[in-house]
Amino acid sequence: MASHRKSRPAGTRVAGIRTPALATAALTSVALLSQTANASPSTDDKPSMEEVEKKVDDLYRQAETATDKYNAVKEKTTKQRKQVDTLLDDVAKRTQKLNDAREELGSFAAAQYRTGASAPETATFLLADSPKDYFDQTQLMDRMTGRQKEAVDDYITQQSETMKKRKAATESLQTLQESQSDLKTAKATVQKKLADARELLSELTAEEKARLAEIEREKQEEAARKAAELAEQQAAEERRKEAAAAEAGQQETGSSSTETGTSTGSEAPADSSYASKAEKALAFARAQVGKPYVWGATGPDSYDCSGLTQGAWNAAGISLPRTTWDQVNAGTTVSLANAQPGDLVFFYDDISHVGIYIGNGMMIHAPKPGAYVREESIYYDGEGSIHSVVRPA
Repeated sequence: MASHRKSRPAGTRVAGIRTPALATAALTSVALLSQTANASPSTDDKPSMEEVEKKVDDLYRQAETATDKYNAVKEKTTKQRKQVDTLLDDVAKRTQKLNDAREELGSFAAAQYRTGASAPETATFLLADSPKDYFDQTQLMDRMTGRQKEAVDDYITQQSETMKKRKAATESLQTLQESQSDLKTAKATVQKKLADARELLSELTAEEKARLAEIEREKQEEAARKAAELAEQQAAEERRKEAAAAEAGQQETGSSSTETGTSTGSEAPADSSYASKAEKALAFARAQVGKPYVWGATGPDSYDCSGLTQGAWNAAGISLPRTTWDQVNAGTTVSLANAQPGDLVFFYDDISHVGIYIGNGMMIHAPKPGAYVREESIYYDGEGSIHSVVRPA
């Protein structure tokens, strides 16, 4: 066996390494070095609180995007369910009419037998694939009365329409089942994102949670400062417009004054009408402050972001779509500088969040899971998060 051993390179063998005491010491040193090497990266690789906060916010945003997908599929599923129910009701009614027509034809066939015009069995007629074919084959069509021919035609029509409706109902049921599967997938995605966020937060120490709260407070202070700046800019612009209007009014002659007055009057009702509707929408939104955010909820006890804006404008008599993706197209886009109370403010490139503007750089919105409907600066997640402003009426 010795002939198979590899010889050690010269100078690498340590004399006495097989001595128990030295072997133990060497192993201990290796273990300590291994522990030190493993311990250092865990400290260095631990994310900062800023990174944790960003990760949690990203998860909540992803959950909101998934919630919009869920809302869209749910709305589609609800419509499809109604369509299927309508089709099934129609099929039931047509089937009854078909049975009534078949019974009438059966009575005609039996009458032919009794009068001796021919000797068909009623059962033969009832089992025929087509009443018309049956009557043609037995050469009865030319001897039928107008009422009998009408009954045959009615039966054929009812049979054709019933088959079409049954096919449509079957296809709609198939689509509904697919939508229900998509709904389950969207729901599972939302729940997974929220679970990941909760798990990440649960791993924080009390000190880390305090630091996270401090970061959030600093963000809110900056957001409030930006909102105050916007409020001042909007107020200055309003003063400028009022001054320009007053100056123009002083320079007008009688005829031009009358002409301008007509033009101003044509714009005022639209502004007044919008302000009146916006006031109702904002009154509704304010009444929901303090209620919890729940994904997929449309009230009255809880809301998600688009559920709140939809409910608010519905209270003002304006019907908005269910999702943020559709709501962003349900009005006129305006600049942030020209935002008015009641306008919808959308956030992020994927348009996954929305709030209702109340003026002075502030809005009412349903922020995220674990939070409640509240008034907050539109800069709550930074100026870059604002996507657009839409006036829905």
